[in-house]
Amino acid sequence: MTWRCAWCGKPHESDDPPCERCGYNSFNRADDAAGEGGHGDTSPTYVWACTNCGREHVRNSPPCARCGNHTLERTEQTFNESDPDLAGASWLEVAKPYSPFIAVFVIVVALFATGIVPPSVIPGIGTDIPGEATEANGIDLEETALLVHDRLADERAAAAETETGSGTDGGASLEYDEGLEAFATAENQRLVVSAYTDDDGGDRTDLSAFDLPCESEPQGIQILAQDSIDAYDTEAALADDLAERLLEALDSQGIEQGDHDADGIDVHVGPDGAILAVYVAC
Repeated sequence: MTWRCAWCGKPHESDDPPCERCGYNSFNRADDAAGEGGHGDTSPTYVWACTNCGREHVRNSPPCARCGNHTLERTEQTFNESDPDLAGASWLEVAKPYSPFIAVFVIVVALFATGIVPPSVIPGIGTDIPGEATEANGIDLEETALLVHDRLADERAAAAETETGSGTDGGASLEYDEGLEAFATAENQRLVVSAYTDDDGGDRTDLSAFDLPCESEPQGIQILAQDSIDAYDTEAALADDLAERLLEALDSQGIEQGDHDADGIDVHVGPDGAILAVYVAC
């Protein structure tokens, strides 16, 4: 028993759609009388011809592999099936209409592979930094950093009042700057990587990569909180401790708060619960 595609007429040995030529999903039983009489298969077969360039295709699958035209017309096949024009389109022919998208994809992959664009810019993909950068033990670390700034600003204002009372100008208020915060974050993460991995963290963070409000090179310092993150219940409690330790560290290194107009802070919790903060000001 022979079966023929109900659409293009191609014979098949079994009723097992889809058609190998056109992909149609219905077969009909063929009349075996012609085959038994020795007349051979005289049923017409069909191909799909491009209405623009005439290129014939075995399936109705626009666009045309030759010219990209999206209209194909069903027509009876009138030449040998071995004609190379009926051969399946090569992967290059298939990919040709999509070449602009492929080129963009290749460029994007190259940017990530060479490190020009870091994978961390993709949502859901973070940098490989040990510990926690945003929240730990229910404490918002970014909010904590802002509270530390407030504590330092209050301390500076109190000192300014004292100086003003003695006839000295206390100077401008201390502003929190996002560029300095970004620099503090990058430097803190570099130091965290150095402390918790076999990587030395690389060279000091490049200042030119950040939009800083500084007329001179900023001053920075890293400190450790007195206790691990488990010892703190609120952002305020952690901020109080960090601010106190920062003031002590600044004083010990002879860094005067009054010399700075802006600052930025990053707070990070290591895998062991230790709390590391970097303070940068200019």
